[in-house]
Amino acid sequence: MGQQQLLLIILGVFIIGIAIVLGVTMFEDNAVSSDRDAVQADLAEIASKAQAYYRKTAEFGGGGNSFASLTADSVGMALLVSSSFSDNTNGTYTIKTAGTATTVVLHGIGKTSIDATNFPEYDCTVTATGYTFTKIK
Repeated sequence: MGQQQLLLIILGVFIIGIAIVLGVTMFEDNAVSSDRDAVQADLAEIASKAQAYYRKTAEFGGGGNSFASLTADSVGMALLVSSSFSDNTNGTYTIKTAGTATTVVLHGIGKTSIDATNFPEYDCTVTATGYTFTKIK
């Protein structure tokens, strides 16, 4: 083989290697982005259930215009969603701060790793009229 052919083969292998590395990086970034979106969507659903709980009267198993009975444990979370929803393929969800008369703070941790030790994390502060997300990681 001539030097020109060897140079073209080496150049081709180099370009293919770079393309593979870029493809893997883009795939990993997309996976983390998708997990972030899924965690936020699940937290929004739980927040909606918390607002419904807030509005429902105590006689019918609700909060009676209060989040106070939503404790920061599995019992409080069970008032909103099943255990299979609070730990699903998207993430794990808990009540971070026990409810008060006006707010409750939910917490979600995704299951797709950002790096070796970090996962997407969000807090969701729920009030009677809305909810806001705070990105932790």
